[in-house]
Formats: sequence, structure tokens, C-alpha cells
Amino acid sequence: MREGGPFPIGASVGLAELSGLAHPVLARLRDAEPVSWLPALDGWLVTRRDLALGVMRDTKTFTVDDPRFSTRRVVGPSMLTLDGADHERHRAPFARAFRLGEVRERLGRLVEEEAERLVAAMAPAGRAELRAEFAGPLAVAVMGHVLGLGDADRREVRGWYEAIVTAVTAVTSGEAVPDAGRTAFADLKATVERVLDDGESGSLLAAAASSEGAGGLDRAEVVSNAAVLLFGGVDTTEGAIANAVLHLLSHPDQLALVRAEPRRLAGAVEESLRLEPAAAIVDRYATRDVELAGARIVARDLVSVSIAAANRDPCTFEDPDRFVVARENAGRHIAFAGGPHVCVGMHLARLEARVALGRLLERFPDLRLDPEQPAPAPTGLVFRKPPALHVVWSVRPR
Repeated sequence: MREGGPFPIGASVGLAELSGLAHPVLARLRDAEPVSWLPALDGWLVTRRDLALGVMRDTKTFTVDDPRFSTRRVVGPSMLTLDGADHERHRAPFARAFRLGEVRERLGRLVEEEAERLVAAMAPAGRAELRAEFAGPLAVAVMGHVLGLGDADRREVRGWYEAIVTAVTAVTSGEAVPDAGRTAFADLKATVERVLDDGESGSLLAAAASSEGAGGLDRAEVVSNAAVLLFGGVDTTEGAIANAVLHLLSHPDQLALVRAEPRRLAGAVEESLRLEPAAAIVDRYATRDVELAGARIVARDLVSVSIAAANRDPCTFEDPDRFVVARENAGRHIAFAGGPHVCVGMHLARLEARVALGRLLERFPDLRLDPEQPAPAPTGLVFRKPPALHVVWSVRPR
């Protein structure tokens, strides 16, 4: 029996609760029903860290390769929705560009220059909505460069990823793919195909499609992976930056520690990723009947892993609901997932978040939340971040 009886907490949890202030109910699930059947998801939810890691690492029992996978329904098969040799073939052509050394060498200066440009443009106003004016544009500019999208309008690119993210969330909630998501993917496809037609040797997309490259992906496969990289590289990075700023500005003692000891900045980013991962949930599908923490999972069942719950597991993180920039084991979070599908862009996301926070704190010594427009808490079923993040600072006299 799934509903009721053995999983009373899961049976009572709705999508609105999971999308809103979800952490209290996730904690109850983790403590009493670490693998629980949620009718709202029509699937299982795994909330304990050790179990979450086990599911993500065991690709023979828990796969992403299922036509029901939300991202696959929106953009088609990609590195995100394939396992085994097919997954490696899709991921390999892109992976090299996102290695730590490559990211630092090829993208470090770009990220710093773009962050400085955006900060300088905001400075005279004394106030900003940081998602729309800073975090989002920074992530769009960097991913546009990485993918070689050239002169594509940045506002248009942002519209694509927002529509694709909305579509993925809708499908995860049990809805059909929205028309706006289909249109955005079609527009992105047309742009990517123009990049491929140009045949620039330096383009990451062109290299992925090259028969000489690892995999030699066809055009449809390049487009699908470009879409995954775009919404993953933009939305989750924007979320990581926004969440980190919100955490720091909401905890004056921790902000003071980072300002006094700038070396703490990296730790602040990791702790924010732990406390509120921008991607809160990842899906898998059972390939066979299996028992997990006493739950009897049937082949083809949806098994969702709550990254948000796993990252606050008290068995790993002491006082897990507190934001502590000096937390020694913050890096044990799984905000970038785990197993073969660990986020290919995690080094770039970290770099952008660290540079973004560093430039904001350096340029605006009294950066603070706008008291007239209080920042709401991060929300979202799949991608969690504050709906808006209004901040203010003192304008320096010229």
C-alpha cells in the first residue's frame, strides 16, 4: 500500500507546500519517512542524504533514461536524460570546456569583467533588483559566450531559458509542456543551427557536432544539450548568486565575518549552496522492483531525490538550518547532484557566484536589503530562489 497508511506525511504534502517554505515538511519526511510516497508527485521522494547519494550513484537501478523525464519532454534526449554509453557520448564533447583548469583559464577574466561592467552600470542608482539587473545578466552573458551564441540578444536568451525552466517545472508538476516552452526551444534551436552553419572552429557547439570530436553528435543532439546547458548554466547560477546574497544580507553577523575575512567568501558560497540549492530536486525512474529504507519501490516508479532535504541532513550537518559561513564541512553538500550526472558546469557556477559576491561586497560597502521591498524567501518546486531581490546602497559622491 502506498497512499495513506505507511506514508501519512507524504500523503498530506501538496505541491504548493513543496514549492513554498518546504524545509519544515522536508525535515519531517527525512526524520519519519525518508523514502515516502507522495501522491502530489505520483512518485517517491527521497530525503535522507545517504539514500539520496545511493540513488544518484546507482544508475542500473535508478535511471534518468525514461520518456517521462521532464527535461526530456521539453528539449529532447540529452546528457541529462541518458545513462551509460549514450550519456557519456552526449556529455564528453562538452565536459572538457567545463573542467576546473579550463574554466579558470578561459573564463575567469570574462566573468570578472562582466561582473564589473554590471556593477558599474548599477552603481549610480543606489538600488537594484539583483536577479534582473545583475545575477541573471551575468549568467546569460557567460553562457552565451561559452555556447558561442554570438550576437543573440541577451534579453531574448534570458526569455528562452525562463520559458524552458517554467516548462520543466510545469511537467514536473504533472502538467503538459506549455506552448511558451515549445516556442522558446524552437527559437533556441534556430539560433544553435545558425552557429553550426557558421562552422566557427572555436565554437563549443561546432566542436560537439564535429565527427572528429568525442561523440560526433548530430544537430538535434547538439541542440538538446545546448538547451540543457543554457537553462542549467543560467537559471541555477542566477539562483545560486541570488540565494547567496540573500543569505549574507539576512545574517549581519555572517556578512561581517566575510567582510572582515574575505577568504571566507568561498565558504559562504558553499554554505549557501548547502542551505538552499538552486536545483532542489532531481528525478530518477526505477528499472526494477527494489526496497529502499523499507519502502517497496516498483519498476518504472518515479523516484525523486530532494537535494534540498539531503543538504540539511543533521546526520552530516550540525545545526543544519543555520547559515554558518565557517562551517567546516559545508562542501559535503550535494547541490550539484552526484554520481555520473553530477553537474558538468559546477566549477563555472562556483566561479560566477564567488566573483559576483566579491564584486558586490567590494563595490558597495553598505549593501543591504531594501527595507521598502522585503525579499521573499526562495521558492520553487525544482529551481529555488527568491522571486525578486531588491537591494540598496549609498551612492558615492563624484
